[in-house]
Amino acid sequence: MRILVTGGMGFIGSNFVRYALAHHQVEILNLDALKYGSNPENLKDLAEDERYSFIKGDINDYELVSDLIKKVDAVVNFAAESHVDRSISSPYAFIESNFLGVYTILEAVRKCNPEVRLVHVSTDEVYGDIEKGSFTEKDGLMPSSPYSASKAAADMLVLGYARTYNLNASITRCTNNYGPYQFPEKLIPKTIIRAKMNLSVPIYGTGMNVRDWIYVEDHCRAVWEVMEKGERREVYNISSGEERTNLEIVKTILEIMGKDESLIEYVEDRPGHDVRYSLDSWKIMRELKWRPKISFEEGIRRTVEWYLQNEWWWRPLADERILHPTPWKLRW
Repeated sequence: MRILVTGGMGFIGSNFVRYALAHHQVEILNLDALKYGSNPENLKDLAEDERYSFIKGDINDYELVSDLIKKVDAVVNFAAESHVDRSISSPYAFIESNFLGVYTILEAVRKCNPEVRLVHVSTDEVYGDIEKGSFTEKDGLMPSSPYSASKAAADMLVLGYARTYNLNASITRCTNNYGPYQFPEKLIPKTIIRAKMNLSVPIYGTGMNVRDWIYVEDHCRAVWEVMEKGERREVYNISSGEERTNLEIVKTILEIMGKDESLIEYVEDRPGHDVRYSLDSWKIMRELKWRPKISFEEGIRRTVEWYLQNEWWWRPLADERILHPTPWKLRW
């Protein structure tokens, strides 16, 4: 099988490339524009692997995307601007990548290879927040930020194209990922790096915002299952059931690292900060027989150890713009 992975130099995309090559008989074409959040260092050790090819390019380049889609059996779209803080200060990049880029991919599929398998990787944030219970795939969308709005719009476009043109497309919506190669602006790597540098660790507001945390390899396995066995025009929620507040996350990391909680600094909350995300993943568990394998306790220890052992990877990225306590205030 030959797969086009878009955004394969990003956090989840690069982990998916590694997972696919390690566990399946595949050839991977990795299309990435190498914009903010992408990092060639993520996959540099695969440069000599004959099953892997990297193409520098933008998903908004119709000619390039069309040419690649003609050559593959499946497309997995990870390409996205994904940081909520940045979407607040600079929304257009999110519309361009997360919505218009998906439109370009869909047009290329429709015109050049309408039977290709397409998995569009979305997010739990399209549902908005929920104080009690968990969202199912049948719930309506209520995004809370320019980022989640751009992803919700793309989801609707995928479903609309899939029905109108009978495309073989599915959507995945996953909860918060963590693990190796996550860009340092995100909560978990930012906490590890700042604690390692003996800097204060910022927490928005009270730190009581709740997220479901899934180890990135479990997410990659789920995406593969959807690609292989998912139904046309179906949405699949992906979650681990490991809900934690942001404050719990930070305290756990500090404990693992042997750091004092006095490093915690409460900072001004960002606008529109969702209180709690929670997904019901019974559908993918029932229909595709997927289950998460990595507990939060095991996954967070693996993650802390990886960052401590791979300073060569994160040190060049850890500048003030990345580690700023309230990055949504910056002009990017």
